Amino acid sequence: MMDSFIIMALIAGIGIAVVTGIMGCFVVWRRMAYFGDSLAHSAMLGIAIGIGFGIGISTGILLICSGFAMLLLWLQQRGILATDTLLGILAHGALSSGVVLISIAGISVDLHALLFGDILTVTVTDLVVIGGGGILVLIIVSLVWQRLVLMTLSDDLASAEGINIFWMRLVFLLLMTLVVAVSVRIVGILLITSMLIIPAAIARPFARRPEIMALLAVVVGILGVISGIALSLTVDTPTGPSIVLILTGMFALGMTASSLSERLRLG
Repeated sequence: MMDSFIIMALIAGIGIAVVTGIMGCFVVWRRMAYFGDSLAHSAMLGIAIGIGFGIGISTGILLICSGFAMLLLWLQQRGILATDTLLGILAHGALSSGVVLISIAGISVDLHALLFGDILTVTVTDLVVIGGGGILVLIIVSLVWQRLVLMTLSDDLASAEGINIFWMRLVFLLLMTLVVAVSVRIVGILLITSMLIIPAAIARPFARRPEIMALLAVVVGILGVISGIALSLTVDTPTGPSIVLILTGMFALGMTASSLSERLRLG
């Protein structure tokens, strides 16, 4: 029988795989991988705020990342700089501010766990946060799915259908914020982007409909989590990087299979 900490790690990992698989499809479709990475970097400031003010890491991340997303959206609307430039400035500014604040306040934290995650130490509280946040993300996505997909296809087309692009962008950014807030504790600041983009990238060549791609991305993410935890326990490697390594291997296999299938179809 498996130990309770393994079961809890599997539950947490599967929960993260579900929300990152679905949201990752939009990240891939909209070519926003750098945004996901930047949002994760800004989480360091949220962690420092959460610990320093005693409001909890997840709450601190949610507050700071929400502010980050809304500030980015406001700056984009003003058209001051290109989006990638804004992301670079905001992300590294927030990351550096978090590290400096942790140092000045003398806050004792495990930076390795924050950067790379520590899924095997997940607690019941973590599971409640992941479950609550994940369910909220799924409910909101189910309500705005068609509008998000239409906006992803074309802003002009979405506007013609009466969709408020500004508010839809804000909803998407806040959903991403929530996903990062519930995931960072488990997979780490540096690896959350991998969970967002790799399963979606694997699923993309094998899906002809957005819903199928989202479902495949979720399945791939779950398989990656289970296999990564098994690898970590078998050869005693860091769990977060092990999950990402498995997903990377699955991506290589998926691209090879897709290429062979395309050659057979054309030949």
